[in-house]
Amino acid sequence: MNSIYQTAAVLYGKEDVRIEQLCLHDPADGEVQVRIMAALTCGTDVKVFRRGYHARMIQPPAVFGHEFAGIIEKVGAGVSVWEPGQRVVAANSAPCGDCFYCVRGLEELCEYLLFLNGGYAQFINISPRIVEKNLLAIPDHLSFEEAALVEPLACVVRGMQEVPVLSGDTVIVLGTGPIGLMFIRLCKLTGARVLAVGRRSERLEMATQLGADEVFDSSVIGDITAHLKARTAGSRGADKVIEAVGSTDAWETAMTLARKAGVVSLFGGCPADSIAKLDTHRVHYDELTIKGTFHHTPKTVRGALKLIEDGDLPARYFIQQKSPLSELPTVLASLLNGSGIIKTAIYPPGSTD
Repeated sequence: MNSIYQTAAVLYGKEDVRIEQLCLHDPADGEVQVRIMAALTCGTDVKVFRRGYHARMIQPPAVFGHEFAGIIEKVGAGVSVWEPGQRVVAANSAPCGDCFYCVRGLEELCEYLLFLNGGYAQFINISPRIVEKNLLAIPDHLSFEEAALVEPLACVVRGMQEVPVLSGDTVIVLGTGPIGLMFIRLCKLTGARVLAVGRRSERLEMATQLGADEVFDSSVIGDITAHLKARTAGSRGADKVIEAVGSTDAWETAMTLARKAGVVSLFGGCPADSIAKLDTHRVHYDELTIKGTFHHTPKTVRGALKLIEDGDLPARYFIQQKSPLSELPTVLASLLNGSGIIKTAIYPPGSTD
């Protein structure tokens, strides 16, 4: 098996990412090797950078990064559908299709969910299962940066499937990070009235551009629950509430904002062992529905690419900065310190030649 050296970002531990030269092997049977043309920073990557690991997805030392797109460089033996030169994007996981949850249509909860990391590099070898289930061709009119947004958007598409938003609904979205902004856009596409809550003026402005009917700065409005419920019909609360922050405080706030028989989507993941308070009286007597949603499925990955392809989700809005791979440690440190950049496109050597 032939091998060459490539440039890659290796996570060694807490806030310790190093740009190194690593050996790259030819793709094994069933694998596809992709030359990465663009990778995007992600909130999960920032958390991994801060903690130095991810319990389910990455243990150091390891190359990380999972939102990327590129061009097929080589294919392994037995690969007949793909060929060198094709423009592709891969999701960061694939279900087995055979376990207890997969056969019940819950592929996101697959007991053997296979994750993919290694996007902050020049090349990546994609495993046969992901090649089969979650490797997609990029339409010619899309840039690599736009296509790389497929993975997080696929999670949001699944969130919309789990908590369907109807035309005429009033929806409150807590959080104006990348995920919250995507929810704002998809909710608006359904014909809903969208109230967005965030902290940064530039994020609130972007929420407006993506379709939010009203925006609120949570740092200045005081009693968030009273303020937002006053903006709903009869001050009853929202039909749907989407939490996209990932803190117990936000979870608890979300449950105060729904009307009777409303639905609360607790989408933002909190740290392990977090405990949020639950108003049992409201849940029972007001008949609230509370829904957790995790990850994506092959179907929602394809749905996400279609939204970007058709222009319904303007992916270019989310990419606010561009940097070479050599500057990734500095970029991550800046994001960790609250730079406010939504997405930075990272380019490995040779990708912009």
